[in-house]
Amino acid sequence: MVLHAEEGLLTTSSVRVLVATAVPAERDAVARALPEPFTEVPLPGLTVRRTAGTAPRCDLVAAGVGPALAAASTATALTAAALAGAPYDLVVSAGIAGGFAPAAPVGSLVVADEITAADLGAETAEGFVPVTGLGFGTVTHRPPGPLVRAIASATGALTGAVLTGSTVTGTAARADALRARHPRALAEAMEGFAVAEAAAAHGVPVLEIRAVSNAVGPRDRAAWRVGDALAALTDGFGKLAPVLSSWNPHEP
Repeated sequence: MVLHAEEGLLTTSSVRVLVATAVPAERDAVARALPEPFTEVPLPGLTVRRTAGTAPRCDLVAAGVGPALAAASTATALTAAALAGAPYDLVVSAGIAGGFAPAAPVGSLVVADEITAADLGAETAEGFVPVTGLGFGTVTHRPPGPLVRAIASATGALTGAVLTGSTVTGTAARADALRARHPRALAEAMEGFAVAEAAAAHGVPVLEIRAVSNAVGPRDRAAWRVGDALAALTDGFGKLAPVLSSWNPHEP
């Protein structure tokens, strides 16, 4: 095995990756970038689609829409793997998302260097207070920096914060408020922070990768490019799979 110290990469085929998407269409877009065949492993409440003998060794799950179900499903998969004596080395939250224009245009790929809960906290007369300001929990998870940089280099992805909300943005006013509160935000989705919370509970590092299907703001379904975003997700995973195969999970 060859260590590349400057990037924290290690040539190895032993990395086990759990990829959690919201819906089956996103899971299938990721699967198209990975070699077949797949086997299906039933778990309580979900089914794991597993690559057979490939590098990286990936398990794919459609974890559900929204923070609650995504966290529960990801925790189920992580616990099952740990009990089987084959814990994951990395968890990836993947799918399509809204992008904050003009920084993240439709069709672009985003890899998070911060996974942030956008609306976890309290609305007060003085403004929004994150849950950390109330004395609880966390609002941001940070993926491994060397891995984020390696993926961005391999895929051409943008790097920045990806926001998680229980309610997606549908107005210009909310988009402006989020941008003011989170100036580094590139994209908005509903599962990344939840997946990251489950991963953190198991001590497993996490990534979030999103392909932009629409602009964050007023909901204009006619302008959405879901098919293009799913194709970008497939293309991105095809390019990042070799990076995941060579990543050293023991580096920070």
